Amino acid sequence: MKTASPASPKIIPHTVLEDVLAILTGTLFVSLGVALFNQAGLLTGGTAGLAFLVHYSTGLSFGLVFFLINLPFYWLAWRRMGWRFTLKTFCAVALVSVFSGLHPKLVQLIEVSAMTPFYVAIIGGLLMGVGFIVLFRHQASLGGINILALYLQEKRGIRAGKLQMGVDISIVMASLLVVSPMALAASVLGAVALNLAIMLNHRPGRYMAV
Repeated sequence: MKTASPASPKIIPHTVLEDVLAILTGTLFVSLGVALFNQAGLLTGGTAGLAFLVHYSTGLSFGLVFFLINLPFYWLAWRRMGWRFTLKTFCAVALVSVFSGLHPKLVQLIEVSAMTPFYVAIIGGLLMGVGFIVLFRHQASLGGINILALYLQEKRGIRAGKLQMGVDISIVMASLLVVSPMALAASVLGAVALNLAIMLNHRPGRYMAV
């Protein structure tokens, strides 16, 4: 006698309030990690890594550079991921741009100069990784490489974390002329920590974000 297969659980879409709270939470986590990296003179990958390179080289505000670098990627987001994803991503990028400059002014951050760069890399990388996961699960990202990584995961089954890790390490390695070898090594460790958090907690088929 055939037994009935268990019914698939009903997927309940996120509400607008849940999306708003998630985007605030995710961007606060990511921007705190960015602020720690900035204070320690470290780099990360993706468009944030490019923004760090420009920031360290020219002294321009990280938040402003990060916001401007992401502008060209919204076309791909709108064409491939839809207007809701694009709008959420635009808001997330704008919030990280603002929060990354506000953290040092609103909160007395830990004296990073007394901490090893490797400790900062792990803590900051994990903070950013968790923030990315929150954003991903509410159909948002932080632009740039994240948009491409999410698109390829959805269409080709390529894990977003693996692609992001490869791109991130390449960008960090290209920054040797801007930071010291120790800061570079710590930055690579931070990129690994960030993307390891994503790889272990954001796999195709394990979570359906709606």
